[in-house]
Amino acid sequence: MAATLGITRAITNLEEVHTAFGLSPVDNLDFFGEWRSNLPDLTTSECAVLDRLRERYRHYQAGGAITESTVSLIIVAPLLELLGLYDPPYWVKGEKYIRIEIEDGDRILDGLIDVLILNDQVWLIVLETKRYGFSVMQALPQTLAYMMGSPNREAVFGLITTGEDYLFVKLDPQSRCYDWSDKLTLSTRQGNQLYQVAQILKQLLRL
Repeated sequence: MAATLGITRAITNLEEVHTAFGLSPVDNLDFFGEWRSNLPDLTTSECAVLDRLRERYRHYQAGGAITESTVSLIIVAPLLELLGLYDPPYWVKGEKYIRIEIEDGDRILDGLIDVLILNDQVWLIVLETKRYGFSVMQALPQTLAYMMGSPNREAVFGLITTGEDYLFVKLDPQSRCYDWSDKLTLSTRQGNQLYQVAQILKQLLRL
């Protein structure tokens, strides 16, 4: 009988997720060109909202440590609202339970995805929120495991965020290849990189 393990306990580093699912990163920059090429424009009103969200985050950051639930409330939820992701044709599900059987049949992994955006039951984006001070790269192995639970055999996209930092991920379940974007951050003093986060989300949704 296969043993059931929580993803957060069974997958703690990239080597473990590579072994469990046969995944490997790619060096070809064209594999995940969606995050940096031909990004859609933002409206003046969208930019104004994103500027307000950045200032809101800085206000909370200055007040002390920020929890995952705080990140979801002050940044993630307003961002999804801005992009119209709570309305048709999309569905947003919080704490989506998934169960994945490892191909060797000896293990079953389960866990909860923080936010899942669907369109006709096709997973569009897996979104993982993390507390302030947590590295987004630390969450990459678990996010890849969650993405492998998608019923969609085409490309699946993920977004990992601490509120301050943002990392996009692309996974091809058929080839078992993946890649990630540069880290975008609100800590830069030049411009508001939340603009680019919103543009990439728009880009991925229209694919």
